[in-house]
Parts: sequence; structure tokens; C-alpha cells
Amino acid sequence: MVTVTERRDAFRETGSRSAQLSERAKKVMPGGNTRLTVYQAPYPPYAERGIGSVVVDAEGDERYDFINNYTSLLHGHADPDIIAAVTEQLQRGTAFALPTEHEIVLAELLTDRIASVEQMRFTNSGSEAVMMAIKAARAHTGRSKIVVFEGSYHGSYDGAEAGMPPNGSALEANPQAWAYSFGTPHGVLENVIVLPYNDLPALEEILDEEGARIAAVMIDPMPLRLGMIEADKTYIARLRAMTAALGIVLIFDEVVNLRVTYGGAQALYNVKPDLTTMGKIIGGGFAVGAVGGSAEVMSVFDPTKGSKAPHGGTFNANPITMTAGAVAMRKFDPAAVDQLNALSASLRSGVTSIFADAGIAGQVTGAGSLFTILLHNRPLIDYRSSVLSREEQAKSARFYQSMLANGIFMSSTLSGCLSTPMGDTEVAAFLAAFGTALDEAGIA
Repeated sequence: MVTVTERRDAFRETGSRSAQLSERAKKVMPGGNTRLTVYQAPYPPYAERGIGSVVVDAEGDERYDFINNYTSLLHGHADPDIIAAVTEQLQRGTAFALPTEHEIVLAELLTDRIASVEQMRFTNSGSEAVMMAIKAARAHTGRSKIVVFEGSYHGSYDGAEAGMPPNGSALEANPQAWAYSFGTPHGVLENVIVLPYNDLPALEEILDEEGARIAAVMIDPMPLRLGMIEADKTYIARLRAMTAALGIVLIFDEVVNLRVTYGGAQALYNVKPDLTTMGKIIGGGFAVGAVGGSAEVMSVFDPTKGSKAPHGGTFNANPITMTAGAVAMRKFDPAAVDQLNALSASLRSGVTSIFADAGIAGQVTGAGSLFTILLHNRPLIDYRSSVLSREEQAKSARFYQSMLANGIFMSSTLSGCLSTPMGDTEVAAFLAAFGTALDEAGIA
């Protein structure tokens, strides 16, 4: 059992195993890193193994895992049911230049689960899913422009990244398309329109002006990088009505928040997007992505109709991922969703109470089994209201490091999620560490 009375700082010591691994990594990977989201200065703790709700680092220190590989490990680490199914399939083969029944099974589970999804195709990451959704929208409409919302992250694809300001402090007077990665062609940016989140007049104005040239509007209904603020329901309803009237493909990015309800975050809004991008939880812990939607829009991928959007991938729908994903989704039935969401509500309520009792200006956002802790209490409306000041960034960094030392692993942006192996014990440990970290980080 992880307790806050035992410090977990060994990875920071000179000559630690994690320090040694970091030095080795720097020789063969730029900055010692092959995945920006896990970078920490001067180096992170290196993972050794995980079981259930616990991750163990290279020094042998145990922490409760409240990030679960950035929300993808719905059932925690080394789930026995997933292990058993995958082990059996490993003996039959890992990938073929042929389709298998496994992809049909997972597609059937997901199309039954998500009301807007009639057909789907698998990829190997959420970024690929977003890329293919945009390609599908352009192929279906014959238009080139897409609309994204300032600050929302949709993976590593030039057009989808254009809504991400490369420096949160370098904000212009109006949202604009950014070259998030140096060298992004100007032609890419010309085809991306960036709007402020939850701003209905701005949305209506641009759709009225540019609607005939817009292929797709992509929206995350609860964007992680905007502090997990939820889209206004009136806004979403109007967005759906206008895109439908203008023949624009509406894409919901549910790579992260498909876990919010049994039918995904879109079920909270009672709308049906034309396409939905998926990833993370649907792979059962293995690399995965998917795009699904109406049969009409998805027909652009149909090889029997000429494939307006040709789509391949050596490991798409490989039987290992499909097998693991099917087990994971079956286990996340309505009862499991309700149980996990109730536990998560308990955590968010506990955080709110600690802030209030300590007289600290803070808040916790999120829904379902997702949460973000914010060490300020200003209202969150859009990206600009979510940008942290330098002082807030420093507070968050100190708080994160203290949570690590007190047995809790979450993202450095103070976001996290719960997994089904968790219970009251893990929530109690989180809240105990939370109170300690507020004191240690000097949050007041």
C-alpha cells in the first residue's frame, strides 16, 4: 500500500538508476527523449513495471498511477483478463497481411456503443485518427478548409496543430493559425481557421462567411489543454445545426474523453457528430486509434467505391490490439462506468473540500473519470482564460514534484484519471498527498 509517510525521492539522487538511464538515452535520442509528454528536467523517473493501480520506478519506489499512460489504461496495469486474452492470441500470430475476425468484433462493440458511429476504420494512434478524419472530411466535401479551436490539442498533424500557440504568453489580438512546429508550410496554415472556444458569435460569423469552403469543424467537447472545461450545450447544439445546414463535416475528438460516459462525451450533448476520433482506451493498453461515423461519410474509405481517401497501415487492426481492446471495452460496461465515475466524483469533491478548508483559491475540473487540478479559481471559458501565469506555472511545478514524492503520479499539467482497479484506498491516498503537497509547495 502506498502511503504519504514514505518519501519517494530516490530517482532524484545523483547516480540513481533513473539518472543513469537518462544519460544513456541522451546518447541515442535527442534530449534523451522520444515522447515529449514524458519529458521532465533534468530527467524523469523511469518506469520499471506496473500492476493494477500502482506503477513502480527504476528505484523500486511505488506510486499510485493517476495518469494511466495519459488516460489510455482504463483497467490499470497488467489487467489479468487482458493479459490472458493477449497471451492466447500471441501464440496464434501478432499481425497478418490479411484481415481477422478480431477487428470485426471490436468494430461491432464500438458501433453498438457510440450512437453516431455506423462504420469505422482503425489506425495506430489518436494522431492518425485525426489525420484520417480530416482527410475523410475533405474527400467527402471536396473542400479544403478546417476549423479548430484555439489551444485544443488534436495530436501531431500539421493542420490539427495549427490551433496550438507555440508560446502561451505570445497571444495575438485574435486567434490565428500557428506554425506549432517550425517549418510548417504556409499553405497548411492558409487552410486552417482558428476560433476561440465557446464563443458563439465568432462561430456564427465565420461559418456564415466561409461555410462553403469549410470541409470540417473539429472540436474536443472537454479539451484537456484548456483545463477540461466542457463545451456549452447551447454552443454544441448550434454548431451541429449550422454544420449540418452548410454540409460541413462535424468531427468530435474523443481520443481522451470517450471514457466520460458509456457512449462517450457526445452522449452528454445529445448530438451526433459526423465523425468521431478515438484512441487510448479502445486498445486495451496497446497502440491504437480509430475514426468512425456515418456510413455516408465513411464511404470515402470504401475500396469497392474507388477509395476517395485511400488508407492503409501495416499494423492497423492487428489482432493483438483488437483482442485487448475488445476485452477492455466489454469490461467497461454501464455498471463499471457508473462505479468509476462515482469514485472520480468523490476525488473531485475531496479536492474541492481541501481547497475550501485551507482557504486556498483553487478548483478541480473534469467529468467522468477525468480531472484537472488548477491552483487558481478564475472562471475558465476558453484557452486564454486557461493560460497559467509564470507564478502559477511555478506553483504547479512544485506541487507536481511534491505529489510524486508523496506517492502520486499524475501529469505535470496536474491532470489525471482513475482506472477500474482503484477504490476508496487510492482516493484517500490521493487526498492525503494532495494536502501534504499544498503545504510543501507553499500554495496559499
